[in-house]
Parts: sequence; structure tokens; C-alpha cells
Amino acid sequence: MLNEKMNNFIDTKILEYSEFNSQKEPALLKELNRETHLKILNPRMLSGAFQGRLISLISKLINPKKVLEIGTYTGYSALCLYEGLDENGLIHTIDKNEELFEIQKKYFEKTGEKEKFIQHLGDALKIIPTINETFDLIFLDADKENYINYFNCIINKLNKKGVILADNVLWSGKVADEKQQDETTKILREFNNMVNNDSRVETILLPIRDGISLIRKI
Repeated sequence: MLNEKMNNFIDTKILEYSEFNSQKEPALLKELNRETHLKILNPRMLSGAFQGRLISLISKLINPKKVLEIGTYTGYSALCLYEGLDENGLIHTIDKNEELFEIQKKYFEKTGEKEKFIQHLGDALKIIPTINETFDLIFLDADKENYINYFNCIINKLNKKGVILADNVLWSGKVADEKQQDETTKILREFNNMVNNDSRVETILLPIRDGISLIRKI
């Protein structure tokens, strides 16, 4: 049963109904979605249309001036964040996979505002302290083993009332199954418990796709 749940984040019929009654992905994102599935390994890592619309809507509600993305993959979620960006805003993206740098750049340029995207390549834990900015919105979707380290690294760079979106926090449902004791699952359980009990933030864990935590700095 767990293996079945791991292959499908949510019941297919419910997902299809939800997607049908939600905004459709813009043409640029549809193009990137298709290219990612055709050319890039592990396309399952893509945020996808449904979650992408959530990320976009949250960004539009916040209208951030400064955004940080940790874990960019092919740039889909960065483009969703861009949709709500302040007209004078900037998005800093960080990814360690140099093979993905060009496809990110290609689609950032397709927005017609490539200057709003600042791409960083390398270890996020080393890069973040060198960025002389504070942020209104941070999207965390990198290696799960470092989620606690990332949170500790970014919390002081998050502006008051700023928001962190942490992806994959349900880890295919494994965090809710005590029989699952692999290292990544245990770290994500610890992360979820830590942010829920951190007095500096308020959080809600949304069971959307693979789980996304909405964390707001008080």
C-alpha cells in the first residue's frame, strides 16, 4: 500500500478534478514542463501545474521584492514565484547541478525580464551567507537531508511577515508511517516538528502533492 502511495501523491481522480477547477499553467510553463519531461532526468521533481498555481498565487498575495529559491531544478517553480514578483523585485536561485543551468537561463530569458533572475551555482549553505539581501519569500526544495540546516541558515534572512515554502515535507507519506525509519524520513519528521514548535514562526503543513509547509515569520 505504501509503495502505491509513493508512486501517486494523491488519488488520480481527485487530482484531475482539482486541476480542472484550478487556473491552468501559462504557456511558458507548459513549454518548460514538456521539455523537462522529454529531456531531463527525474521529471517527477518538477513542481507541476497544480502546485505551481499554488506557488504563483502565494507569490501574488505577498508581492515580494526579494525572493530566494533553494533548489531550482529546471526553473519551473522560479517562474511561478516570478509571477507575483514586485515590478522592482529580484529572484535569487540556487542549484548545485551545473547541467541544469542553461535550461534555467533559457526560460528565465523567455520572460523578457532576465535581469530579475540572479542564478547561483553551487552549495546553497555556502552561497546563502554571501548574498547581502533579506527576503520576503523563500522557496525550499533542495536536498531533504539539509532542510534543518537550510532553515537555520535562512531564518535570519527572512523579513518579518516573510514566508518560507518548504516542499516535499510529507515525503510520499513516509513521515506519517512510524515503520519508515530511513535517514531522510527521520530528518523530515524532525524538521516538521522543529518548525511547528519554533516561536519565531507560524506554520501549516498542506497535504498538497508531496506536502508543502507554509511558514510565516512572526
